[in-house]
Amino acid sequence: MKSYSLLIRIARSLLWARRKQTLVAAVGVTFGITMFVTLLSFMNGLNDMLDGLILNRSPHVKLYNEIKPNSSQPSALSGDFRDASLFIESVKPSSVRTELRNSAAILNALRRDKRVSGVSPKLTAQVFFNTGSVDITGVINGIDIVAEKQLFHFADYVTSGNDEDLMHLPNTIIMGKGAADKIMAKIGDVVQVTTARGDIVQLKVVGFFQSGLADFDKVQSYASVATVQKLLGKPVSYITDIQVKLVDMNTAPQLAKEYAKRFGCDAEDIQTANAQFETGTKVRTLISYAVGITLLIVAGFGIYNILNMMIYEKMDTIAILKATGFSGSDVKNIFLLIAISIGIAGGLAGLLFGFGMTAMIDQIPFETAALPTIKTYPVSYKPGYYVIALLFSFVTTYLAGFFPARKASRIDPVIIIRGK
Repeated sequence: MKSYSLLIRIARSLLWARRKQTLVAAVGVTFGITMFVTLLSFMNGLNDMLDGLILNRSPHVKLYNEIKPNSSQPSALSGDFRDASLFIESVKPSSVRTELRNSAAILNALRRDKRVSGVSPKLTAQVFFNTGSVDITGVINGIDIVAEKQLFHFADYVTSGNDEDLMHLPNTIIMGKGAADKIMAKIGDVVQVTTARGDIVQLKVVGFFQSGLADFDKVQSYASVATVQKLLGKPVSYITDIQVKLVDMNTAPQLAKEYAKRFGCDAEDIQTANAQFETGTKVRTLISYAVGITLLIVAGFGIYNILNMMIYEKMDTIAILKATGFSGSDVKNIFLLIAISIGIAGGLAGLLFGFGMTAMIDQIPFETAALPTIKTYPVSYKPGYYVIALLFSFVTTYLAGFFPARKASRIDPVIIIRGK
């Protein structure tokens, strides 16, 4: 085998002799890598934005008491019907308490659990917002504002007002923007609320909340835990939900079962609650990878065709190389070097152009009333996309050059010289 420095010089000479075709092949790889990086960055930026709208506001595990029919009916417990098939219809829910028993003890136990990064108590009140003779249905969520800001980025969704007023001022509320628009409420206004028990309470609006989900914002509003407990006429221990954020979100299904058994309540993990949403995210990611890989494969076929044509046109050169002592593996390595050089050069240029296009998209204004916190189109700059693109361009161009190179290595110089 000849030295690699000699093989590299020969490959460079062949590339320069066919510089126009080489440039076309490199441009094909550059375009494929550019679109691969841009598409993945944009699609995953979009996925991250949607994940933020849903998953950032969702606990990894939610503890609560679900109102449901009792699974153990008296007829099933009676020995008289042990060998019978029982059909029970119209079973009504049992008188289950909606609040969590010993909520303070549960909160303390979860805060000591090293697998838990944070907990936030919550309770809800079904209310009517009174505006003139019209009653508008709504839900007021009682939250711990400090925990909500730390665990669920609550402050990012408060578009007007000061979220900390819930903690410092009594009888205050942050209304969903859609709900506030319905009753034409402004910050500083006092709204009248009627609870399910018929009590009428005055609450001062200190902010607007906008999650990006219009239907959600038309119903949901927020107040402190103490304010909602007062609305419902409940003691300070009354909590209906405990929201848990875990160190590792993937352990949520297992821990949900453990906590349900340990604390004697129902538990729902984030994977179960958002199964359809996660499916959509995976499908979008799969489509973006499929399109990007297809572009690179198309670029690979371009390289394959160009190398095939180069071999056909350089039969004399290949014959001379073999006649002067170059082996078949030397010839194969020369053409592999040509293919890899095209792939690396086109790949690096594609990464540069891909980053540039991604940065351009990141600067394009994207303003919508539904997403007030989003100012430009979402993109992701994860280094993994660039590594995958460069590796795939290398593999694609190597495979595209392998078969023509093997063909060149098998050429019999005697047949070529005889033909001349």
